[in-house]
Amino acid sequence: QVQVAESGGGLVQAGGSLRLSCAASGRAFNNHNMGWFRQAGGKERIVVAVINWSGRTTYTAGSVEGRFTISRDNAKNTVYLQMDSLTPEDTAVYYCAAARGGWALLASDYDYWGQGTQVTVSS
Repeated sequence: QVQVAESGGGLVQAGGSLRLSCAASGRAFNNHNMGWFRQAGGKERIVVAVINWSGRTTYTAGSVEGRFTISRDNAKNTVYLQMDSLTPEDTAVYYCAAARGGWALLASDYDYWGQGTQVTVSS
């Protein structure tokens, strides 16, 4: 079993940057694909970025491609989401999740979730 906890959210002005961290516990972390999702008020939870267990394969949603970068440090059991050139449309609660199975882009395919961290971008 893997437990995950996000940190690094906050309030930032448009054009600014934030780096989210997801600390995971459990020996199996290195075997899990990891994803970042976000959920804005009243909307569904959608994928932002995904990284495979080794870190060699990543996916970034079109809406954030070129601005957000996902990475992981298996030695530290941590996944990161570097967010640059933020816009008010990026405002949401950001969630980190771990998937036991194969490559996954849907929230329903993820098994373990953090509590989320709020990111607010002011104009």
